[in-house]
Amino acid sequence: MSRTRTERLVNLVICLLSTRRFLTAAQIAATVPGYEHDPEDPKDHEAFQRKFERDKAELRELGVPLEMGRPSAFDEEVGYRIAHREYALPDILLEPDEAAAVGIAARLWQHAGLAAAASSGLAKLRAAGVEVDPQATLGVEPVVTVDPAFGPLTTAARERRAVSFAYRAPENDAAATRRLEPWGVVCWQGRWYVVGHDRDRRAARCFRLSRIVGNVRLTGRSGAFTPPENEDLIKHVSRWSGPVAHNGRATVTVRPGQAAGLRRWATEVTAGVDGDVLTIPYSDPERLASTLVGYGADVRADGPPELREAVIQQLKEIVARHDHVARATSSLGVAT
Repeated sequence: MSRTRTERLVNLVICLLSTRRFLTAAQIAATVPGYEHDPEDPKDHEAFQRKFERDKAELRELGVPLEMGRPSAFDEEVGYRIAHREYALPDILLEPDEAAAVGIAARLWQHAGLAAAASSGLAKLRAAGVEVDPQATLGVEPVVTVDPAFGPLTTAARERRAVSFAYRAPENDAAATRRLEPWGVVCWQGRWYVVGHDRDRRAARCFRLSRIVGNVRLTGRSGAFTPPENEDLIKHVSRWSGPVAHNGRATVTVRPGQAAGLRRWATEVTAGVDGDVLTIPYSDPERLASTLVGYGADVRADGPPELREAVIQQLKEIVARHDHVARATSSLGVAT
């Protein structure tokens, strides 16, 4: 669902929750942003009616209890509202481990540059009577990380500002400057991508964030462009990325009886001095490295060199994050 339509649906829900009386389509059009039109223009009014019908159907599919009725005994036109008693959430009860998971997620999104979204989510839980302390699990850190370009690109997409950045394509050694109107950032096959309109190519393009070199520069004013409505960014990325080819072959040593999930991927298993030696096909060394790191000391990446380097780099990042947490807890007087 596009950002524009999502905002319109949220505004529609807020509008219909804020009234006890039924609102006609004309009253909704005059109140909810996104429905602006000229009711005297037949084509413009027909376009509004089609949009409003689609939005009503979408709300019903999402389970929103949309009621219909007449605003008064003198009105012939049907109105709409949302009944509070049917829309209200039940009491939210979180077990200690569930609350801890929410705290870890909040810290992850703070790290990812989505501090406002994380704060908003915690505020809603607290309003429902659920107290979540993001610092309660400082000894546990989220493993998921995002690329440095994630924050600037999500900001640019939200503010509809153009960006420029240096991008190194797989087939080129040198990075080239790209100018983009970003529509959004999505995750596909374990990688983050930005999708938007390439100003130089004058066409839609997607770029993998890990291939962006240096800083992302925000250029121009806010609201400089309008993203296409109902654009499926995930399908766009999958179409441009093409099928995943597992051309690489990794050699991994696994301790006896360990890493059952990894063994299922292996095309060949032989006995070695330190354990079983697995041959594993892969397409992305960094993605496979993330999997291997999750097994800890039970798994050792033997080759190829690109895989070993990816594993070592990810282990260094984990150590750096652990040191940061240790320093934070030490400054608070917490024993580690």
